[in-house]
Amino acid sequence: MRADAQRNYDRLLEEARQAFIVRGTDVALEDIARHAGVGIGTLYRHFPDRYTLMNAVFEKELDALTQHAHELITADDPAEALTKWLRRVAVHSASYRGLSAAIMENGGLRMPSCKTRLRTAGGALLWRAQEAGAIRPDAQIGDLLKLTHAMVLAAEKNPEERGLFDRLMDLALDGLRTRGKTQEGREGTPEERGAVPAAADERENAGAATG
Repeated sequence: MRADAQRNYDRLLEEARQAFIVRGTDVALEDIARHAGVGIGTLYRHFPDRYTLMNAVFEKELDALTQHAHELITADDPAEALTKWLRRVAVHSASYRGLSAAIMENGGLRMPSCKTRLRTAGGALLWRAQEAGAIRPDAQIGDLLKLTHAMVLAAEKNPEERGLFDRLMDLALDGLRTRGKTQEGREGTPEERGAVPAAADERENAGAATG
């Protein structure tokens, strides 16, 4: 790529990143080109459509998420490591309004590089947690990412419900953990496994009181 073309490419990426954060991923591409000091034709030569531009921006941003996954891969608690990483993914998604919807749309047809990097980084954390017996063996990283993004979307659409994302995430992660074992790995008591009706009733009553 020629030096001037590289400069245009870099400016477009930076302007797109700022625009996506401030105005959302549905911002007019003409506005991004204008702020970058180039014509819309130049933008389309580098990025044939909106999703190509989004993918390029998020590919660059995913460096931090990938690095975070590498740092967590040796954590003492593999399940907690996976949890921390998914929460970081959620923060990343919330910073870019529309990212969650874009990643969830049309399976793997849109933003393929972004999906691949996320699944590779998170997949290693999930595999380690499953090998440790802490996370259900039927869990798949693609499903966990879609679930995380769905919860981000729910929180975005209900801003008046403070703490909604954290509550949903806690429920989802509790469902991922293997049943019948405590966090220390020993076999749980019937109450811990939820096998005693009285214990289940107490939890239900507590939930009704706080809901």
